[in-house]
Amino acid sequence: MILASASPRRRELLGELGFDLQVVAADIDETRREGEHPRDLVHRLAREKAHHVYERCGVGDDGFLLAADTIVWMGDEALGKPASPDDASRMLRELSGRTHHVSTGVCVLFQDQAGLRESSFVDTTDVSFYELTDAQVAAYVRSGECTDKAGAYAIQGTGRLLVSGIRGDYGNVVGLPTCRVVREMASLAGALDGHNLLDQLLEVRHA
Repeated sequence: MILASASPRRRELLGELGFDLQVVAADIDETRREGEHPRDLVHRLAREKAHHVYERCGVGDDGFLLAADTIVWMGDEALGKPASPDDASRMLRELSGRTHHVSTGVCVLFQDQAGLRESSFVDTTDVSFYELTDAQVAAYVRSGECTDKAGAYAIQGTGRLLVSGIRGDYGNVVGLPTCRVVREMASLAGALDGHNLLDQLLEVRHA
């Protein structure tokens, strides 16, 4: 599989499933268009990343190319990576006691002798935060974990202590809804070597 993303979290999630990855980062303009909904933004960016890398590298026979883009948002506001500790504190205070959304746009390309096929979708998970005290916000910012994380927290790290609950795919909050990704891949590819891709992965994981 070609992974059109430099995200270490996506590499880790796919690597845990046993995929042999070739990482080719996509260099595209990720500017949000005026009035563009966050879900529409990540859907568009995932498709643009996938086709940008496909034009550069192609995909081998029976090969997959996967691109993704994740956004943290609440209302019309997109919460990117904090620009400073003060910005991280602001985001965390804004999220405190409220429910926000994490949306990941995914585009999967599959190529075989019949040609190129594509599946793209957006997966959204709702994440609720506890009410946070100023001391808790300050302590988490000092930990440094929020520095390069959209929304200023990492649910896979100490940031899980801030979360009162989620509705949806946990992996999506980390960076990739792997459960749906694998099913979309299996649907695109059909039977490879006589076996469905999902069945193959389940067999490998439990061998």
